[in-house]
Amino acid sequence: MSGPARRILEDLRRARALVVHPRDEEGASLVDQLRRLGCEVAIAWPPPAALPPDIDTLFVQLDDAEVGHLLPSIEETEPAVIAIVAYESPTSLKAIVDFNAHGVLSKPLRPRGVLTQFALARYRRGYEGRLTAKIVKLEETMKGRRMVEKAVRLLTDLNRIDEDAAYKLLRDRATAARVPLASVAESVVAAHEAMSGLGLHISLAERS
Repeated sequence: MSGPARRILEDLRRARALVVHPRDEEGASLVDQLRRLGCEVAIAWPPPAALPPDIDTLFVQLDDAEVGHLLPSIEETEPAVIAIVAYESPTSLKAIVDFNAHGVLSKPLRPRGVLTQFALARYRRGYEGRLTAKIVKLEETMKGRRMVEKAVRLLTDLNRIDEDAAYKLLRDRATAARVPLASVAESVVAAHEAMSGLGLHISLAERS
């Protein structure tokens, strides 16, 4: 077995799965298959009021069941979601989209295909999480840059220095305090806004 394939199986074995499915032959077979793989799995029926906070994978039957109340829990716990549907009706398709399913299993359930959808769903969820983290980091970076630009404008306006000198002043303060440049900029802007709210004005840079 290759290294990548081994890592995929190891990831599946670390999964903490919940199966929201009737306790019938198909549900029991799915749970047994997942347990033979080695992952931690539980079954819940009728659908619980909310998802346990420690699960990272959800198999959920969407046909003929009231499961819409689980959406807030899914948004909070962010598991990989594998939808289980009996037929491709408009209602089922809408539910798949609403649940942002990362994989789909069709009924009647068969052992073949479960492993593929399981692995694919967890990969997609991981990729989605990494992409979200990059977006959040980019937004924070852009927010920091805008704050620095605002602080630079304040320093140039209040102290009659050019932008290069204002930026250098912020950078030197950040280096001396060993804090991010954006944090110093935020402090400068906050101090100016607080003083302005009191009708006061302060010099934010040392005059030469």
